[in-house]
Amino acid sequence: MACVGLKVDKSFKRQAFVEAAAVINRRFTNQCMDADNEENLMRTLKQRYHEIKKLMKLGFYTCLIEQRAVVVCFNSMENEVGTTTVLSCVCCGKPAYLQCPKCLDLKLPREDGAFCTQDCFKASWSSHKSVHLKSKITTAPSEQVQDGWLYCLKKGQARTYELPYFDWTGTLRPYRISSMRSIPETIEKPDWAIDGIPKVEPSSDWQNIVEIKSPEQIERMRETCRIAREVLDAAARVIRPGITTDEIDKVVHDATIAAGGYPSPLNYHFFPKSCCTSVNEVICHGIPDARKLEDGDIVNVDVTVYYKGVHGDLNETYFVGQVDDVSQQLVRCTYECLEKAISIVKPGVRFREVGEVINRHASMSGFSVVKSYCGHGIGELFHCAPNIPHYGRNKAVGMMKAGQTFTIEPMINAGVWRDRLWPDGWTAVTADGKRSAQFEHTLLVTETAHPVLNGIQLTGPHLGCP
Repeated sequence: MACVGLKVDKSFKRQAFVEAAAVINRRFTNQCMDADNEENLMRTLKQRYHEIKKLMKLGFYTCLIEQRAVVVCFNSMENEVGTTTVLSCVCCGKPAYLQCPKCLDLKLPREDGAFCTQDCFKASWSSHKSVHLKSKITTAPSEQVQDGWLYCLKKGQARTYELPYFDWTGTLRPYRISSMRSIPETIEKPDWAIDGIPKVEPSSDWQNIVEIKSPEQIERMRETCRIAREVLDAAARVIRPGITTDEIDKVVHDATIAAGGYPSPLNYHFFPKSCCTSVNEVICHGIPDARKLEDGDIVNVDVTVYYKGVHGDLNETYFVGQVDDVSQQLVRCTYECLEKAISIVKPGVRFREVGEVINRHASMSGFSVVKSYCGHGIGELFHCAPNIPHYGRNKAVGMMKAGQTFTIEPMINAGVWRDRLWPDGWTAVTADGKRSAQFEHTLLVTETAHPVLNGIQLTGPHLGCP
């Protein structure tokens, strides 16, 4: 979230001015009534004029010129205007007359958003915005709060007990989600685990330069990817009609913890669950919830594990019971797109060629390729360079070199390629409500060896096998 500036709240300014002026008027009205001659009366009226003029000049005129913040109190009036007191700056402790606009919108206590200058506000933004996030969790009826089942909003930063309004594109609807699962203290955690905000990743040099992994890093990634493979296989074994995606998430969470890893998606930019479960028309980033899988559904389970300081990422799409022919063709085509893309991974190949291979096969099968989401570099960072588009005629720069690690994860739609985002801020769905499938592997560019670090499951629900 970008830093926002302090601003003027005109309604609050007007109310504060009226209250302050009223105090002055009441005080000087009493003095006028006590005046024993015309000279004293004129002197009193003149004093009242100067008091109000001073109030306007010092309190509000300056505020309007600087366009910085709401004036929340006045030194000269602190004893007269009700309970108004001088607040201390959250950053430096100096007297504060400016207010964070977001705190005003959320009706938070004034002392939590008081600042003396715009510089203090900017310096405190990274820590101060957590105050906003905590306040956004809406209060539900007591019985629902106890159960922890609420609808997700605003990329996981808010909850509500009402189904959000949305122009749904297909038949699928979000269900309530359970509370975020806990992680043992003994598990090594990424830097977003506590507050949901990645610190190292956004500003890392590896967002612009493709890292060549050392042999030691590659070995750690092999181990992490093996764990991710085992976790995904554990999730695949429980997929059947009647199970909820939240139960799948619990399997993923427990299996990851049992292996000594951390489920990378958990609290990443406030994502509330340990894996992504994308059902039917959901393209990617579906949030596990209370909906039960139905016979004929398809579901993608996306697992990423953080272990020994590196991430391993993969996903697969599975059949739930008896699936119609079009869905079977879609899933098989998506799997084949990934296989064909993997087959060209070697030093000297341009990253843009991946999209050409995938697009060619998907188009020949009558399907479309999603353009809004792409593969990515991975290692000690969850997401980094390079970006790997899956569609044709893309603008990806650079070529593969030995030692690079990245994911290829084509998302193929039965209808149009365009997508829309649900109110939860995460779930991407097809614009026409038709189904979508995805497969993903973490790959290592080598001269000779097979590039897949996760290992490939040759049989499974996604291939129609028991």
